[in-house]
Amino acid sequence: SAIVFCVRCTIHLLSLSPQTQKTMADAEEKKGGFGGRGRGRGRGDRDGGEGRGRGGRGGRGGRGRGEKGDKEEWVPVTKLGRLVKEGKIKSIEEIFLFSLPIKEYQIVDFLLGPALRDEVMKIMPVQKQTTAGQRTRFKCYVAVGDGNGHIGLGVKAAKEVATAIRGGIINAKMNLVPVRRGYWGLKAGLPHTVPCKVSGKCGSVRCRLIPAPRGSGIVASLIPKKLLTMAGVEDVYSSTTGHSRTRGNLAMAVYHALTKTSSFLSPELWTPTHFTPTPAQEHTDFLAKKGIKHVN
Repeated sequence: SAIVFCVRCTIHLLSLSPQTQKTMADAEEKKGGFGGRGRGRGRGDRDGGEGRGRGGRGGRGGRGRGEKGDKEEWVPVTKLGRLVKEGKIKSIEEIFLFSLPIKEYQIVDFLLGPALRDEVMKIMPVQKQTTAGQRTRFKCYVAVGDGNGHIGLGVKAAKEVATAIRGGIINAKMNLVPVRRGYWGLKAGLPHTVPCKVSGKCGSVRCRLIPAPRGSGIVASLIPKKLLTMAGVEDVYSSTTGHSRTRGNLAMAVYHALTKTSSFLSPELWTPTHFTPTPAQEHTDFLAKKGIKHVN
């Protein structure tokens, strides 16, 4: 039956490695995805046609535009996006300095570029009971980082695995945070560990990160080790309590712990702060100009 087939497909997708799932997502994106169950009249070719619903003989018609959508030029819609695209803001640290919210993922792509890499942490099916039965969707946890003090974690649920992975990557880029690193003992060389003991919590999972001597490596399980490596931490001890088999909550707890590294005020940060104008104030004249309207 259809329900048994759906369950078998779900088990097969979950048994795939994250790298294989990522490859499937890229392939789905190029061919335009699958059509929904609407009453569209379009034929819905598999080359990324515009036909809605199941269509005619084409079968799997999607609204995806194929590879053409990837080459569209970014048109910023926020003030921060306009400043980044015009080169007024040259590094992402300027954004973090003034705690400006990132509402467009293209800002992170523009500033960090190819240094940013992403990895799927977990994919799980979630169900909602309806009058017609269960509605199954896929929930995806994706982490992004550049290995140099920046980490982001995103969550997205969608009907298809490819859509969930793409949405998770976008969400993770907009949740990018700085990770402050420090020393254990002698302050020689580059920072290699967390600056102090920090902890994060999500659900019942509580994760504690403890500074470690140089050369200790990352003493943690698989999920925290991936996140800490993407954040650029080389040596750290970890302690976890709660139901840490829930990998989504474990990843979120480590992410919350890493965000706290920048909020702890240690003695070396006690020097007086000299405030400067925010980017919006500094470039008021540029932002006052009316942007060029793009007509489709």
